[in-house]
Amino acid sequence: MPEYKTPLRDMKFVFNELLNTQEHYKKIPEGEEATPDMVDAILEESAKFSEEVLSPLNQVGDKEGCKLVNGQVITPSGFKAAYDQFVAGGWQGMSHPVEYGGQGLPLSLGVLKSEMISAANWSWGMYPGLSMGAMNTVYLHGNEEQKKVYLTKLTEGAWTGSMCLTEPQCGTDLGQVKTKAETNDDGSYTITGTKIFISAGDHDLTDNIVHIVLARLPGAPKGTRGISLFIVPKFLPDAQGNTGEFNNVSVGSLEEKMGIKGSSTCVMNFDASKGFLIGAPNKGLECMFTFMNTARIGTGLQGCAAAELSFQGALRYAKDRLSMRSLSGKKAPDKVADPIIVHPDVRRMLLTQKAFAEGGRAMIYYAAHKADFLINSEDEAAQVLADDDLGFLTPIIKAFLTETGYEAANLGMQVFGGHGYIKEWGMEQIVRDTRISMLYEGTTGIQALDLLGRKILLDKGTAFRRFSKELSQYCKGKSTYVTGKKRGKMKPMISDLTWLNRQWNFVALRLVFNAMRNKDEVGSASVDFLMYSGYIVMAYFWAMMAEKAYEQLANGAEEDKDFYRAKIQTAEFYFARILPRTKTHYATMMAGSKTLMQIEEEHFAFV
Repeated sequence: MPEYKTPLRDMKFVFNELLNTQEHYKKIPEGEEATPDMVDAILEESAKFSEEVLSPLNQVGDKEGCKLVNGQVITPSGFKAAYDQFVAGGWQGMSHPVEYGGQGLPLSLGVLKSEMISAANWSWGMYPGLSMGAMNTVYLHGNEEQKKVYLTKLTEGAWTGSMCLTEPQCGTDLGQVKTKAETNDDGSYTITGTKIFISAGDHDLTDNIVHIVLARLPGAPKGTRGISLFIVPKFLPDAQGNTGEFNNVSVGSLEEKMGIKGSSTCVMNFDASKGFLIGAPNKGLECMFTFMNTARIGTGLQGCAAAELSFQGALRYAKDRLSMRSLSGKKAPDKVADPIIVHPDVRRMLLTQKAFAEGGRAMIYYAAHKADFLINSEDEAAQVLADDDLGFLTPIIKAFLTETGYEAANLGMQVFGGHGYIKEWGMEQIVRDTRISMLYEGTTGIQALDLLGRKILLDKGTAFRRFSKELSQYCKGKSTYVTGKKRGKMKPMISDLTWLNRQWNFVALRLVFNAMRNKDEVGSASVDFLMYSGYIVMAYFWAMMAEKAYEQLANGAEEDKDFYRAKIQTAEFYFARILPRTKTHYATMMAGSKTLMQIEEEHFAFV
């Protein structure tokens, strides 16, 4: 398995130099505590935990998987000890309020921790990751009693959380949810039903699990308008708030999966279990979106982390593996052959991985700043604006970064050649693990429909136009992230961005008109529109990173000159070799739905 090394230099470049997070933290209450020294200390300790504790368990989790023994899920060797160490370090509640057991630091700081964990051990990271969504949901929508009882335990890490949406007959179409909630005299509810694909649904890391469950009240409206949200713990809290009696929440079965085998994926049965309503009746889906949006940004981060891990493994191998001679002459004349990193095609693969990993990191950190305003700001207007902006960015981050993360994982395996297909190297595990990211938390197709159908068509593209304007302001030298003083060398990138931004707006408008004539035009263009948008958004951040690197070099950054030059060169690679993919997506978007829809169902195959 590739040995994970935290890319601290690049993380700090994006976090501190590009996004100027210390200035950003002055705008939110929690930011006062996040001093530069504290941030550095947190990054160093989190990196140490991820590299020394979690990374060695990655292949262990894949080999052993989870086991269901007497109705209890047993996690792989070392997982519980690692979790206990994680909790003892106060990592779970780092970005949550002090009054509920947290450290009160900004959400964006927690994202850096999550990136390290996801790269070092994706499977293990699912357990605290699912808790984060539950914590955010209870914090934003739960009443004070629920926060005191459940949020505190979740924040401390004494209990974990799960998200229970999907049922055998429905995943994306939650209007088909059949799980029942019946009112009890004491104000609680009796929950009965079955949920499938429940990550971290059961395990041996903690003595209680807080399930966040979608269910339908008697007489509720049909469809999504009649869904409510409930807290359903595995064990009911006793009078002291500790783990009490069993709540009839059991594991029906444990799924055998392609990847992330160290993460338990359960069929969960709720047999007249006691639940507690979160928020208003029949407003569960609205509350659930808090959970889902958090999870979707986290999934995008997983794609980015996979790209980083695979890149690290491929880069080490490419420097060590000797095969053939360079076409332009021997590069290692003292050896029997040249290392494969000298070959242009190997460099193409490595640079693609690097571009996706580092470009994705910038996109994630930028979105995390928006989330800071949503979660931590006391300014209601700022919260609404951040929510709107994140609504636009989330489907792009989730789908685009998982698609490119999977591409990067496969490229890493390809660099290894036949060795990449062998388990002991660990590269094929990254491919298998990464594949789920394009499926759970809404498939790429669903994210694409959300972006084009809801954020562009139904919401009239308000957030899209605001982001496009920000990109336009950057192209005019009016960015809040760079000074605009080093425009000379940036002209080719700025020119490409300016043109693509104009085309982006044209495409969105054209698709709106097409959809007015034929609704199938939305579905036929949506995935291409999402990927097209993703390449443009990533280009924006690569341009800014290149310009920031030029600025730092001009300011005499002698010690880091190689880092900044590599950043510029990678940006040039992205614009020359990856950004042209937008042309293909543009062509297929404009092709319309006819060629997709004209063939009759019975004519797809003749057997």
